[in-house]
Amino acid sequence: MAADTIRGRMPDATYDAGSFRDPTSAVFTIGGRVLRGLDGRAAERWQALRSTAFFADLVDRGKVVPTHDVELDEVPPSPRGQPWCAVLEHEPVPMVSYPYEWPFAMLRAAALCQLEVLDAALAEGWSLQDGTAYNLQFIGPRPVFVDVGSFEPEQGPWPGYRQFCETMMYPLMLQAHAGVAYQPELRGRLEGITTQTLDRLLRGMGRARPGVLRHVTLHGLVERRWTGGSEATKQDLRGAGFTAEITRALVTKLRRLVAGLDVGRRRTEWADYGTTCSYSDQDTAAKRRLVEDAVAARSPGTLVDLGANDGAYSTLVAPHTGYVVAVDGDEQVVDRLWRRLASERITNVLPLVVDLADPSPGMGWRNRERRPLEQRLGADMALALALVHHLVIGRNVPVPMVVDWLADLAPAAVVEIPHREDPMVRQLLDNRPAGLFDDYGLDQFGEALDRRFNRVAEERLPGGTRTLVVLERR
Repeated sequence: MAADTIRGRMPDATYDAGSFRDPTSAVFTIGGRVLRGLDGRAAERWQALRSTAFFADLVDRGKVVPTHDVELDEVPPSPRGQPWCAVLEHEPVPMVSYPYEWPFAMLRAAALCQLEVLDAALAEGWSLQDGTAYNLQFIGPRPVFVDVGSFEPEQGPWPGYRQFCETMMYPLMLQAHAGVAYQPELRGRLEGITTQTLDRLLRGMGRARPGVLRHVTLHGLVERRWTGGSEATKQDLRGAGFTAEITRALVTKLRRLVAGLDVGRRRTEWADYGTTCSYSDQDTAAKRRLVEDAVAARSPGTLVDLGANDGAYSTLVAPHTGYVVAVDGDEQVVDRLWRRLASERITNVLPLVVDLADPSPGMGWRNRERRPLEQRLGADMALALALVHHLVIGRNVPVPMVVDWLADLAPAAVVEIPHREDPMVRQLLDNRPAGLFDDYGLDQFGEALDRRFNRVAEERLPGGTRTLVVLERR
């Protein structure tokens, strides 16, 4: 495998704030390139890994991020001040996302991908050092394993079992068996859901569900010896006869267990919005035409669809964009969208579960290890369709703040403004104190928009109660 060359001074090299936990490697970016520095031990492992059949096969099948060597020239030293012994380059993912932004079916797909990667490694005498959900990313609806530094030549117990349980399997069990959404739990604790927490939540009938007794209740009884991850613990387990064959049998059972987890379909506030909203056929046709024309005229590299709901407009504009990030706060709606994208093989739409009035914050060490949503988007264009009235009336966000937020997100946007007489607006106002939103209307939005944007196009839908505006930031 030929090595590319990095030449010249690189003042823009930036280390990923979440990669410091691995003392043998670290990820950094230079001019949009995603690189990984390796110390001596990691470099030796990489040279062995790149020659294995399983690794090449996983890369070819899109299960592991494509990776190759680059020649050393001018690269930054490690965060610990030592020079790197080797540098790798990874194919970048279009946008970094996190497990607390994934709906159920996405997290399950990521978990199955991780187990498939581990199983392939075990078959050739390799393993993974860890098992966290943060080892994976999504390219559209497809999960891909990105932590190439996690591979190690190893026989015996899998030290990542506990991380896999806490960041992947336990969240899935929580939602599948207790009907509790796991996203707030993962957002509240970077390491995931503990054994003790899930065991308490599943007391009673929940413990009789498949896998709970073995992987939760009994796991809790032997947790420290089973999952410590230290060399002493692994040696103890090897001494007790915990072989690679036993690990492979465990992985096989985990794959079957995870694949069998699912959630029942339930009604939510927005699950049927696409069929129950107040649009006429004429309104829908006019809206689709204006949105598609506006996006096609600009061909944005990345477009964010804010309040995407069932993804009708995300998929409409996908052929005219490099990548679409479809964001909605209803987990079930986003879950359905992911399943449709995966089934129809639409590869450039990434669906995420995000409450736009309370988006994903910074997390981890100094709140930098996992970046806030707005820092990761990098959008060239935004869609805000059937959204702004919910933020203004439903969440009490002042109109100027909504407009400033849109202007900060992207240099161009298509915004749908429902008028005061619109049925959905009237419904929202009926549930709010009288007089609180007396100034809500098209004029109020117009003043705020003109302060931050130029109006490129504007069209009232045939029904007369909604206006779409195409905007470019001043």
